[in-house]
Amino acid sequence: MADSQSHRWRITPYLIYSVFIATLGPLQFGYHLAELNAPQAVISCDMKNVHSTVVRANGLPQCIPMGPSQFGLVSSIYTLGGLVGALLAGPVATKYGRRVALFATTVFFITGPIAETLAPAVPVLTLGRFLSGVGSGAAIVVGPIYVSEIAPPESKGLFGAFTQIMTNVGILLTQTLGYFWSHDSLWRLILAVAGIIGAIQFLGLWVVSETPTWLAEHQSASQACQVLQRIRGKDADIETEAHAWAVASAPEEESLLAPSGASVTPQKEAVTILQAIRDPFYRPAIIAVVGVMIAQQLTGVNSIIMYSVSLLQSILPTAAALLSVLISAINLIMTLACSPLPDRIGRKTCLLISIAGMGGSSILLALGIYFGQQVVSAMAALLFVASFAVGLGPVPFILASELVGPEAVGAAQSCALAANWTATFVVAQFFPILNDALGGRGKIYWLFAGMAILFGLFIYRWVPETKGKANADEVWGRADRRED
Repeated sequence: MADSQSHRWRITPYLIYSVFIATLGPLQFGYHLAELNAPQAVISCDMKNVHSTVVRANGLPQCIPMGPSQFGLVSSIYTLGGLVGALLAGPVATKYGRRVALFATTVFFITGPIAETLAPAVPVLTLGRFLSGVGSGAAIVVGPIYVSEIAPPESKGLFGAFTQIMTNVGILLTQTLGYFWSHDSLWRLILAVAGIIGAIQFLGLWVVSETPTWLAEHQSASQACQVLQRIRGKDADIETEAHAWAVASAPEEESLLAPSGASVTPQKEAVTILQAIRDPFYRPAIIAVVGVMIAQQLTGVNSIIMYSVSLLQSILPTAAALLSVLISAINLIMTLACSPLPDRIGRKTCLLISIAGMGGSSILLALGIYFGQQVVSAMAALLFVASFAVGLGPVPFILASELVGPEAVGAAQSCALAANWTATFVVAQFFPILNDALGGRGKIYWLFAGMAILFGLFIYRWVPETKGKANADEVWGRADRRED
């Protein structure tokens, strides 16, 4: 009876609120990723009913003339900003705290959309996309770390899935708005909504606390306990959870305030990205998280998210745009439905099921497009994103905080997301080119099927199971290494 009451107090309104505010960053990541998909023709003056010479009362042109290469730059500059943000976020989050890093992302989430919305020409629109990318890249690093460090140990997989859930919410939101607002000057409102979300997150963060794990690592044991008690509920027993902290050597009066049984060990200095890569102690974790992040992209998910309309236009001329919205909705629904799976069957099992489903779906999609089978192609695309939601969507964002200690989480997450952004850029930039080079007709999905096989073998060999493990040392089956 006592155990069930303790678990009931673990999921508190404050925990839900904190997770929601922290994952508004991943929502922005998804939103900006797809915001130009639906209104592309309107923004670039390709639609017959819009003209760059039309100037509205606000002094802004109705559209911005752009050729394919210019629009490609506007689209891909977002991934460059994301790479910069991902590289900077880890060290900032480790040194100054997760909350401070989240606050910093909102600056870019507000200024970027302002520049995009008010852009009179390509350079300003490009700058806005870059700033939005910096915020998104940083948020997709810090958000999962924050959520993992405040989530109950037995529910880290469930709450970790909210990163991908909110990303899918952002994609679905911008695809839906684009379906209705992709005409005249209303495309600017699509871009402006992101700025409003950024402002909401900025205000919401004032009520959010720093994570107990980071506070404990930085010699604030008493404050860490107070914050953890607030997150878990006033009647929750936090001693067992606090016992797992690697609390830094603290002043005697602060150590006395820590819960009885809490371990006090020497503080581990923050690990930089280069140290994490060079150190054999951390290198296996870096290889694992980077490999899984690359697998997430090079198995082809963004070829569906970003290019489904043009990809399926030839066999579904009237339904391709609507199918893209449906794909986003299915992706969200499946991510929600599968969110408990990492905690029930394990992270690695979810990854293997996911990549097997995506590989099989790639084969079906290749055959469906090649033979012009509309139903097969549509079902394969839906099955593709459903399989992605089982594991490759949510699990990569969970792993970094579970494969290394708190001192190296920032470095590991930055490495992982830098690899992810680079792979995203490769797919976004070269998918259309490679698809044309192969003659179209779905042949490129044979390549994605091959990638699924290769990365499936990698996951089976290199990625350890983290479900039910108390810390990174238990995951890797080693004794805790202390700083001298």
